[in-house]
Amino acid sequence: MSPSELTLRYGMNPHQKPARVFVERGELPIEVLSGRPGYINLLDALNAWQLVRELDEALGLPAAASFKHVSPAGAAVAVPLSAEERAACFVEDMALSPLASAYARARGADRLSSFGDWVALSRTCDEATARLIVREVSDGVVAPDFEPAALRLLQKKRQGEYRVLRMDPTYAPEPIERRQVYGVTLEQRRNDQVIGEALFANRVTESRDVPEGALQDLVLATIVLKYTQSNSVCLAHHGQVTGVGAGQQSRVHCTRLAAHKSDLWFLRQHPAVLGLEFADGVARSERNNAIDLYLMDALSLAEQAAWERMFKVVPKRLSPDEKRDWLSRVSDVVLSSDAFFPFRDSIDRAAESGVKYVAQPGGSVNDENVEQACNAYGMVMCLTGLRLFHH
Repeated sequence: MSPSELTLRYGMNPHQKPARVFVERGELPIEVLSGRPGYINLLDALNAWQLVRELDEALGLPAAASFKHVSPAGAAVAVPLSAEERAACFVEDMALSPLASAYARARGADRLSSFGDWVALSRTCDEATARLIVREVSDGVVAPDFEPAALRLLQKKRQGEYRVLRMDPTYAPEPIERRQVYGVTLEQRRNDQVIGEALFANRVTESRDVPEGALQDLVLATIVLKYTQSNSVCLAHHGQVTGVGAGQQSRVHCTRLAAHKSDLWFLRQHPAVLGLEFADGVARSERNNAIDLYLMDALSLAEQAAWERMFKVVPKRLSPDEKRDWLSRVSDVVLSSDAFFPFRDSIDRAAESGVKYVAQPGGSVNDENVEQACNAYGMVMCLTGLRLFHH
């Protein structure tokens, strides 16, 4: 039986004590199986759980998310990985179940941001997924259940301090939610809007054909936005998030950030990156940093010296032209925005990153200009009429 209240180590910061999590009626829908979760852990776990549960319900596939500071660094469903994708995700040596494939994609999209993440799984955590989690730097995991072998592995992580939460999959919150800010209580209906394929039926551009795979990615990207700090833009491809731009004050900065991260995901699959030979003893997390530096256009002298020490033989770095040539082959990427585009600048930037399908609420005085930009690039744009701010 779960308690109705748990005492937490502290709030958002160590000086914010006391802290607790509780429900006013009944029992908490979460059970702590290992470790001691903190305030931010619970924010990540509860938001991430909603995301993966909704993805699974919408697409009928196991789903996983990698959360950092109450926004997804990555999210994905169980689409098999190609050899290049497995190598880019650092899982070429592992046997992957469908759920493990989903987490490999979620973690692999932005490995730099996923360092120290919170993991959410939509289905029972199996041993293959646990083995993948154990080898990564992570704070905790939430799932509806755990296979005994998987739980034993996770309970040994970080000398038994790794946080493992079991979520009651039957739990349904009240329709009204409240929060306090500076002693003032705000109240609203919970965002229980269902997102499915029908949301993308209003296609206003000259090109209107959306194949099944792109439709799946539109659902994925838009559900991800529902649980991402606004303003936000999400790019997706082949069943996974490839880039998220979260918490920016301008729409175009969201797009630039998301598109840059998406570019890095595809560049990680460049033969030159997959062929990098790291020096002995270079940890997985250090390899992430080394690849990030390898793909930068310019390094400081200190960065260059630190970077060179990570390789057996210092590799020739990709030139801007070589990167542009590789990225020019990327296509059929999906972009979803949590609010309308006030200008066409986001579309112009998205086109450089292989975006073919766009979803946005519409409602700007510049909707026609944005539509014309999509037409110029041969994109399909869907007006959903659904704003998805999340704060």
